[in-house]
Amino acid sequence: MHDSLLLFGATGDLAQRYLFPSLHHLLRDRLLPDTFRVIAIARSAHDDDSFRAWLRDRLDGDDYVVLEELLRRIHYVPVDLGDADSMAASLSRYADRPAVSYLSTPPNLFASACRGLKAAGLLEAPSRLVLEKPIGHDLASAKEIDATLKSALDESRIFRIDHYLGKAPVQNLLALRLGNTLFEAVWERRWIESVDIIVAETAGVDGREGYYADYGALRDMVQNHMLQLLALIAMEPPAAMDTDSIRDEKRKVLRALRPMSAADAGADSVRGRYRDGVVDGHAVKGFDAGGHDDVETFVGLRAWIDNWRWAGVPFRLVTGKRMPSRTTEVVVTFRPVTHWVFGAGEARRARPNQLRMRLQPEETIELGLMGSLAASEWSANELQPMSLDLAMLPPKRRIAYERLMIDALKGDQTLFVRDDEVEAAWRWIDSVSAAWRDARTPVHDYPAGSWGPVEAAPFLPRAVTTQNGRKA
Repeated sequence: MHDSLLLFGATGDLAQRYLFPSLHHLLRDRLLPDTFRVIAIARSAHDDDSFRAWLRDRLDGDDYVVLEELLRRIHYVPVDLGDADSMAASLSRYADRPAVSYLSTPPNLFASACRGLKAAGLLEAPSRLVLEKPIGHDLASAKEIDATLKSALDESRIFRIDHYLGKAPVQNLLALRLGNTLFEAVWERRWIESVDIIVAETAGVDGREGYYADYGALRDMVQNHMLQLLALIAMEPPAAMDTDSIRDEKRKVLRALRPMSAADAGADSVRGRYRDGVVDGHAVKGFDAGGHDDVETFVGLRAWIDNWRWAGVPFRLVTGKRMPSRTTEVVVTFRPVTHWVFGAGEARRARPNQLRMRLQPEETIELGLMGSLAASEWSANELQPMSLDLAMLPPKRRIAYERLMIDALKGDQTLFVRDDEVEAAWRWIDSVSAAWRDARTPVHDYPAGSWGPVEAAPFLPRAVTTQNGRKA
């Protein structure tokens, strides 16, 4: 395990909320080497003492002893990431041992940071590089970034983070579908009618308006988090649960996604942008696009996977800001029974079997079935929907970044995204962007606190909108 971490973007929101707290927890549990150190890097003009004081005010101080131990291990270096020569001069003294450099920065700084790290001797084997999403703005920019990365180090030492892959419930998706005969036997188009993936957030884009004006929900959420979930759900069983086998199967799914055309954009997509409304009982302002009218905070897509397992099965992807509730769910809807024997009256009450996997805020698994509630004196069955709750109270689990941080320090790439996965995802996202442009797909308004614009109704499963908040 490497014992030197260079954390770029050390004063940013991600570092404050997740990265430093993760290191705090890992140090508390003695999962970091005794010689572990953190080189905190940002533009701000701090020295070691002032940065430690700044960070102390922002971290949970309940475990004072461990917190102070972490702070003692942190050294601060002010650096301009846009200046590779300055980076090399400031950081070369930390090339005394193999390191993990973590770029928690905007993607437009990846290339210059990579050149500066290379010049400083910090990317020589076996040192590693970790990058936060998004990797680029489109396929062309992703390839350009990748070329710069590959000029400095090989793919085996590049770790592209998608923190959803570090979530324990996401990893449980694989166990559920690959470790149970019940689901293994029916996990294909003959038995499954549709798959819904929903990532809803009550938060807005406050403080990230500039970023969102350039990226929108399609590039911010669908290109990485949602397509990674889709790939895990739809991939073929890997030959083994090792890094390359899993990532090979995910890549095949992403490559099988049918490109969207302008002719399909109207039926297979919807875009929205939240306006003033009420979320969790509080009035909130609408998204200020700053003159960028062609940007969405809500997107609904119908994706098609052109392979033998999923031909003809729609995968509906929905994500949005300022929704009624925060939830990430996968809903698998099965086809109706082959022959209905209970009569027309009972057919009206029938509901399709559904497997509903909620990944956050709490982890639950429900299987929707049909059963009979008839008493013995009745001569006919009275069918009613019933839910089989497969959830159990999970043990206290680590947040995703704790798991991913340890894996990066150890060199385990299983839960990180490979270069060909990134390119395949961007290729499909670019087809959606081009379809929107050619079809002049509008961005519909929706009030904050609703399930998106009214045009989104066909993309939203009833199970989600009725149980997680009012339907739009």
